[in-house]
Amino acid sequence: MKKNNVFQHLFIDYYSATPKYLQLANSIIKAIGDGKIKKDELMPSINELSFEFEISRDTAEKGYKYLKKIGVLDSVPGKGFFVQETNMKQQLKIFLLFNKLSPHKKIIYDAFVAALGDLASIDFYIYNNDFDFFKRLILGKKKDYTHYVIIPHFMDGGENAAEIINTIPKDKLILLDKLVHGIDGQYAAVYENFENDIYNALEQALPQLSKYHTLKIIVPFYTYHPKEILKGYKRFCNQYAFNYKVVHHIANEPIKEGEAYINLMEDDLVILIEKILATKMKVGKHVGVISYNETPLKKIILNGITTISTDFQMMGEKAAQLVLEQSTQHVEIPFSLTVRASL
Repeated sequence: MKKNNVFQHLFIDYYSATPKYLQLANSIIKAIGDGKIKKDELMPSINELSFEFEISRDTAEKGYKYLKKIGVLDSVPGKGFFVQETNMKQQLKIFLLFNKLSPHKKIIYDAFVAALGDLASIDFYIYNNDFDFFKRLILGKKKDYTHYVIIPHFMDGGENAAEIINTIPKDKLILLDKLVHGIDGQYAAVYENFENDIYNALEQALPQLSKYHTLKIIVPFYTYHPKEILKGYKRFCNQYAFNYKVVHHIANEPIKEGEAYINLMEDDLVILIEKILATKMKVGKHVGVISYNETPLKKIILNGITTISTDFQMMGEKAAQLVLEQSTQHVEIPFSLTVRASL
């Protein structure tokens, strides 16, 4: 049987974190917008799509149902799906690149996607803090994106990030979560001021911290977290005369009365709590705990874990707003302290 000509215009990127059904739908929308697929043209069957792209029938069917829902395709029983609408608005096409998908990054993603709705198609990638993979994704990018929204956090090699990011047209660039020194031109950003944010949050917590003499921060030796966090932490401890220590391996750290801990990683929080519970000391009385980044579970654990966190919902919504307004504004997202029983 002759292969449907439509296939030459469709594409699925198996490295992308964007669901395959949505990639399929977006490639059909683009092909229609480019005039490569015509009105009333019969589309490949669900079985043909499944075989060609090595995806499940459910995935192929979900892509077609999505296009039918937004009015691009229609179907006739016994004949299949065909193109119903070709007169479509110019759609935003976004290259979205995250360092990882943690619970708070998922909040950013969900808010960003929800705010854009059907106005944009999004190709979503995760580079796992690996600069080499980040570089390959940026330099190997397709040229038809209207915007590039990027979170730049790396384990190693980040000193060359500006050189790679500068290959992106600045009117299409939005930096998310963190600014990068050396980016030239007018570009958009939605970011955290890591040094000032942790300093100000700890300053707000002074009434609760006053019962402790030492403030320790747990930072894995090999981490992607910005160095500005440590600068703000040390500045606070020096300003208010706290003993302080940077702990790289919490599993090896003795827990002592009169100490308060700041953790950055969720795994370290689990180990810290286990170590405290193994003693007779009480959290919030003998030992303090502050956790970086708010998540729903922290409202419940040990009657509540104190957090310092940015507004991730706002971050995603503001990034979407910059996309829709074609803005090159820089927006600083504020931090907040939520005091709970752990302090």
